[in-house]
Amino acid sequence: VVSNILIVDDSMTMRQMVNFTLASAGHTVTEAGNADEAMLNAQQQRFDLIISDVNMPGRSGIELVAELRKLADYKFVPIILLTTEAQPEMKSKGRAAGATGWIVKPFDPEALLGVLRKVLPA
Repeated sequence: VVSNILIVDDSMTMRQMVNFTLASAGHTVTEAGNADEAMLNAQQQRFDLIISDVNMPGRSGIELVAELRKLADYKFVPIILLTTEAQPEMKSKGRAAGATGWIVKPFDPEALLGVLRKVLPA
């Protein structure tokens, strides 16, 4: 099943790596460099999954998750945080904001696709 996925990361290199992994698996990918860009994208089209960095200039990925969860279209859409942060407190904050899952960078492309298979409808 082809999914429409939004990647949010201030690192262009990281966006490209994730985009390559997802596009190679047949998904449609949109990139955003920060939370504001991501919110605009999310309001203009519907995504089946959002993958966001936590630490970005401006609003953090955790703040982005909380904002997306306020939108009717994104109440139940899987949102994965892909980050260098591995502390349990950060994961708790992410969960509290509504994140579906957490992947620590550097990520393994196979592991990322495995998480997608778990959270996306078959």
